Amino acid sequence: MSKTTHQNLFSLRSVLEKDKLNGSNFLDWYRNLRIVLKQERKDYVLEKVLPEKLRSNASHAVYDAWNKHYNDVVDVRCLMLCTMNSDLQNQYDNVASPIEIITSLKAMFQEQARTERYQTVKSLVECKLPKDAPVSPHVIKMMCYIDNLRRLDCPISQELSYDIILAVTAVKL
Repeated sequence: MSKTTHQNLFSLRSVLEKDKLNGSNFLDWYRNLRIVLKQERKDYVLEKVLPEKLRSNASHAVYDAWNKHYNDVVDVRCLMLCTMNSDLQNQYDNVASPIEIITSLKAMFQEQARTERYQTVKSLVECKLPKDAPVSPHVIKMMCYIDNLRRLDCPISQELSYDIILAVTAVKL
């Protein structure tokens, strides 16, 4: 690995190390994990299950592919664990598969994300421009809600975002 590549990996991984998973930041942590793994070409490990056994007559190429997948599973699992707080590390220390860890974390924090998404949508649709108030800060506030929905894996298209902003600010076309 070249020095430049090594530095790029380090800088991306530092994003995960900076904000360890603590439960309240699952969606941000998961998005950052996927970014790091995509850059390292290991994101497939979160979706593709490692076959348990190879046939004894497997070709060298098949063995090499399995071995790479196995090593990537180990790397990703370790990365996931080292970027969690100690309580979550203890909970998942004996789970070998990154897929199992992510599935469990999603189940654990899905309700939290659903509640936050509901509150954000509610705030967005109730966000009315007060009479004689400046439009600019109001639009910025609404864009924050829209960005938060994107962060919560519930993106709104740019066109619909404009329509919502226009509707709640009572701006006429």
